Amino acid sequence: MITHPSFTVEPWCLRETELNLDVLAQSESVFALSNGHVGWRGNLDEGEPHGLPGAYLNGVYERHPLPYAEAGYGYPESGQTMINVTDGKIIRLLVDDHPCDLRYGRLLAHERVLDFRTGILSRTARWTSPGGRTVRITSRRLVSFTQRAVAAVVYEVEPLDGPTTVAVQSELVANEQLPRFEGDPRVAAATESPLAPEEHFAQDTRLRLVHCTHRSRLRVGAAADHLVEGPESTRWTAQSEPDVSRLTVTADLVPGRPLRLVKVVAYGWSGERSLPAVHDQVDGAVAAAVSTGWDGLVAAQRAYLDRFWAGADVEVEGDAQIQQAVRFALFHVLQAAARGENRAIPAKGLTGTGYDGHSFWDTESYVLPVLTFTAPETVASALRWRHRTLPAARERAHQLGLSGATFPWRTIDGAECSAYWPAGTAAFHVNADIAMAVVRYVTVTGDEDFERAEGLDLLVHTARLWRSLGHHDAEGVFHIDGVTGPDEYSAFARDNLYTNLMARHNLMAAADVTTRYPERAAELGVDDEEAAVWRDAAARIALPYNESLGVHEQSAGFTSFQRWDFEATPPENYPLLLHYPYFDLYRRQVVKQADLVLAMMECPHLFTEEQKARNFAYYDALTVRDSSLSASCQAVLAAETGHLRLAYAYLGEAALMDLDDLEHNTRDGLHIASLAGTWIALVAGFGGMRRYLGEDGNPDRLAFTPRLPEALARIAFTVLVRGRRLTVDVGRSRTRYQLKEGEPLLLLHHGVPTTVTTDAPVDRPTPPVTARPEPQQPLNRRPMGLSTGQEPRAEAAE
Repeated sequence: MITHPSFTVEPWCLRETELNLDVLAQSESVFALSNGHVGWRGNLDEGEPHGLPGAYLNGVYERHPLPYAEAGYGYPESGQTMINVTDGKIIRLLVDDHPCDLRYGRLLAHERVLDFRTGILSRTARWTSPGGRTVRITSRRLVSFTQRAVAAVVYEVEPLDGPTTVAVQSELVANEQLPRFEGDPRVAAATESPLAPEEHFAQDTRLRLVHCTHRSRLRVGAAADHLVEGPESTRWTAQSEPDVSRLTVTADLVPGRPLRLVKVVAYGWSGERSLPAVHDQVDGAVAAAVSTGWDGLVAAQRAYLDRFWAGADVEVEGDAQIQQAVRFALFHVLQAAARGENRAIPAKGLTGTGYDGHSFWDTESYVLPVLTFTAPETVASALRWRHRTLPAARERAHQLGLSGATFPWRTIDGAECSAYWPAGTAAFHVNADIAMAVVRYVTVTGDEDFERAEGLDLLVHTARLWRSLGHHDAEGVFHIDGVTGPDEYSAFARDNLYTNLMARHNLMAAADVTTRYPERAAELGVDDEEAAVWRDAAARIALPYNESLGVHEQSAGFTSFQRWDFEATPPENYPLLLHYPYFDLYRRQVVKQADLVLAMMECPHLFTEEQKARNFAYYDALTVRDSSLSASCQAVLAAETGHLRLAYAYLGEAALMDLDDLEHNTRDGLHIASLAGTWIALVAGFGGMRRYLGEDGNPDRLAFTPRLPEALARIAFTVLVRGRRLTVDVGRSRTRYQLKEGEPLLLLHHGVPTTVTTDAPVDRPTPPVTARPEPQQPLNRRPMGLSTGQEPRAEAAE
């Protein structure tokens, strides 16, 4: 979509210079605003035309049945889907009785700008009504980072060619009519009018609606208040019905005398609190926001983002599109998590209903690594959500005949809700992904209080799962059978390498943390013998390796499978899962998304440089990237193994997944993990950043092996680690490390210990990379830019 001529390439914003109805749904996703608690899609203020209207609250969903043709023990009984809650962003406009619908009359100009530094979506339009009257419409919209329940809009209309009578209708709308759903009819039934009315109110400039979902029994409240500024002729009335509460403002306008409406909206929801409590909650949040005022909300938004960018910005020289894309990515990753406050981070954030609003393992493996180094307080919140769902995970493990906890593959409230049991039941690696996120967060932040409490609980219960799931063979080797790793084109594998390595890390981390906090461990019934059993399993875990090929196996026996016939697979038959039976995919050497490559990124110290190079070349030739999760970690390993041109191509694919709508589903919401992968590809790929433990055992250690592709002249990024703010500036011939604040930091630069202080920056040479033969990719699946043999996006537009 960014290649459309109406979208410009700018470093700090996303700008659309004309309205394009053919990409309206996609633009609603990229222009979405959220704070992790409240989400508004980037719909036009007037409500129509729209692609997919959307207002979302994190954690608010409706249940729907999951019937099976054949019953099976342990199948999840119900699904969950995120619903469109009360829409508070609608402000309809009538000009001399003509509804402002930009499909009619003449649209003379239209521009939207999402500013990453202010967090404000601005819009300007000039429209001539079917009656011949021309007006200018301007609006500014935000979802507050500082007042988590609050969103606000300033809407202004001004006639340009003579006196005009206008009516502005500011609404709260529940059970908004949605486009016809073409997928699962059970989901369609759950999302059609999901809210049962409980209260409606309208008086003076104040509006309120309270509803309750039919099955999940979640109570949702929305309230609004307004400031109206206009000529003396301005009048308003308020009215409400069960699903609509409306303020109608009318005025006789002349050029130079606009009508201005400031609308403040607040949301609240609960599965336990009473109607009066939710009623009072939203009224109180609105009153606080009105007291702050629009200018106060704007100032607080800018201050919040100034602090974020000071510790998170990534500068890119040489590719203007990648520069824009990484800031777009960081902004939306922040929006997905900033005020989630012990709730999940959905795969699409709060930008659309794709994946039914579910959270997956990619939160811990892609999104949380970025936030750990840029906004660590959001990581503690997301992990506390996992901790809050421990009872459901333990119950699921018990149901499956296992010890500890079994966390769900996809969920909203903590219960497994995937009817696809090869993933929903067998993707046990999510346990270890959560454990890795816990260790990463504690290592980088030093949050011992979290480690002692929620962290220890999560590590112990996930470790117990592995010991009960796996077994020792006659030679004492520890195997984990019948699991599905990250690659969903391989299921029920024995000793999936990623799963085993991550389980190994999980077991060792659990044993270590119980040693540090013996009293807490005793509360959970962990003794020295259980910790020793964990260590023994970790030490003896199977790591499949093919001696004749000299590569690790994705799972035991994988390299003996027949290779997929890529030459006989036409380009239009991707993604493969939509054109071939899983039976065929499961028994061939074909990889949906990076699996063993992801293992090398997560556990780099367990592979030699030669092993990494051979493994990467072997699996790159099998990986079709039918998942948006793949390109970023392939970029990291391509850079580490010296394939910088290829790494740059994979970076472009991850970075432009939504801006270019590469998978043709951005209309359903953004790919938050792929957006996070943009940072991972730049910082871990070309910056070469890794965590390591020094000889003294101190965990606050970072290692860097920076290297740049020909297309980039420079990258610079900032990371936060244990109260320090470190900037890394990578150029062609030198890398500069500068500590902006905090105690001295010992790091590695290409293996050489380097101490950085706040006194002065430290420069180190950036050594050249030894070129290797570039790996091949499956036919028709080369990353963009390489299929034509051209260096991708090296000549980006300004």
